[in-house]
Amino acid sequence: MYVIIVGGGKTGSQLASQLLSGGHKVKLIEDRSVVLERLREELPDEVIVAGDGSSPSILESAGVEDAQVLAAVTGEDEDNLVVSTLARFEFGVPRVIARVNNPKNTWLFTPDMGVDVALCQSDILAKLIAEEMSIGDMMTLLKLRKGEYSIVEEKVHPEAIVVGKLLRDIDLPAQCVFAAVIRKGQLIVPNGGTELAPVDEIIALVHASQVTKLAQLLGPHV
Repeated sequence: MYVIIVGGGKTGSQLASQLLSGGHKVKLIEDRSVVLERLREELPDEVIVAGDGSSPSILESAGVEDAQVLAAVTGEDEDNLVVSTLARFEFGVPRVIARVNNPKNTWLFTPDMGVDVALCQSDILAKLIAEEMSIGDMMTLLKLRKGEYSIVEEKVHPEAIVVGKLLRDIDLPAQCVFAAVIRKGQLIVPNGGTELAPVDEIIALVHASQVTKLAQLLGPHV
């Protein structure tokens, strides 16, 4: 995969290092002389492109037309938006990721501005905290469609209302399906006649809006 990173701060340089370690082709664009000096000590010379990442000519020199992903991770939201818009609408980069420095600007980072994924650290932390508080011991294994759906795992509490019930008789939340039941180390592909037992491990596909309801169903009955 060919990735262009605009912004050579700590985030950009670490991202470049990780991608290079994973065998990906990377170009990192940075225009600050002090930062460029540091980058030349951390990364191979052929990775670094000196210049303004919001300049079409600099993006072209980095090979933007061949990039599968562009990540705009400068410390300025305005620059990240300009870079994202150019990458998507001028050069047709398939996937554009942008860093949001000021949470108040998150609403600007939309597909209309060329952004596929907007990363705001404070929002991510807030969502993680809220999720941990709302779903108890449930573990999220995988998120799909930008977090709209999740594959989750949780054990059936001995006092849960579903204990001893057949799956067909359980009023599951909307947009939720049980994919597997793990019982005493054995995997069961569930059907309507599957009876749930205490400490069964449930693997389910569920919409984000229904995660709390699923956790309540599998947790202790109150």
